[in-house]
Amino acid sequence: MATILVVGGAGYIGAHCCLDLAGRGHLPVVYDNLSNGHEEFVRWGPLEVGDLHDRDRLREVLARHQPAAIIHFAALIEVGQSLLDPLSFYDNNVGGTIALLSAASEAGIHRLVFSSTCATYGVPDATPMAEEHRQVPINPYGRSKLMVERILSDLDDIRGLRSVVLRYFNAAGADEEGRIGEWHDPETHAIPIAIEAAMGRRAGFTINGSDYDTRDGTCIRDFVHVMDLADAHTRAVEHLLAGGTSATVNLGTGTGTSLRELLDVVRKVSGRDVPVSLGPRRDGDSPSLVADNRRARALLGWEPKRSIEDIVASAWRWHSSRNAG
Repeated sequence: MATILVVGGAGYIGAHCCLDLAGRGHLPVVYDNLSNGHEEFVRWGPLEVGDLHDRDRLREVLARHQPAAIIHFAALIEVGQSLLDPLSFYDNNVGGTIALLSAASEAGIHRLVFSSTCATYGVPDATPMAEEHRQVPINPYGRSKLMVERILSDLDDIRGLRSVVLRYFNAAGADEEGRIGEWHDPETHAIPIAIEAAMGRRAGFTINGSDYDTRDGTCIRDFVHVMDLADAHTRAVEHLLAGGTSATVNLGTGTGTSLRELLDVVRKVSGRDVPVSLGPRRDGDSPSLVADNRRARALLGWEPKRSIEDIVASAWRWHSSRNAG
């Protein structure tokens, strides 16, 4: 069993990763400031409350637990907000990561799995997108993640920090046993919003842009189940623990779903209507983002197991349970 520091482990993907790590015999230690995470999601290991910028607190936690590796999830992630307040994104996503990397280096920790994003690619030249696709992000969120990727590459060359960068596409779904799920406030992600509309908890679902050059005019996204993502993170940690070298890996199903198709799946799973309105395109949105995941299969032995129907069904169960009564 290895002790793994999971930074941002009280958040959506981080908490599911802790669940998977514990199921594989590892001890996840969560480091989170709880600004976006939820204390009740920390169920598979200890919680250390602290901020990324607090280097003294980071040093204290690293000295106490002596983790074999770090998984770094802590980031601001909402694309639209990054366009309104880019400094906060650079301060948290880049500045906070630098503080974490400095503390890790001082503690002699040289293995890190980084939660990156397909937003580093920008508008695709072709889909599906392989890891070699040019990186020209079109929003501060994507640019902040790309900056960290380049910092990690430099540290690999200069200081021997081995890292696995996981560029995942659209995380979605929930733990199938309903213990944890997707919970943002405010909610900005497509599947929870569609489910809330089906439940009558919001007026409807707005499709932002219906004139893209796609098969039905709406954006196409590669939705990947959060437990499949968690599995990939555990595999990436074990790759590094076994002496594996640094790598960059896409995480997606390789299959795109348009927003109109997604809404049809929500209607099918829920048995309810989802009222729809049309709105203008949003700045920073790409028409289509679909992963080429062959490297993940080859390097990590990873394969996404759950379909878009599975994703929506697990999310529906989570939200139905959470909003019962």
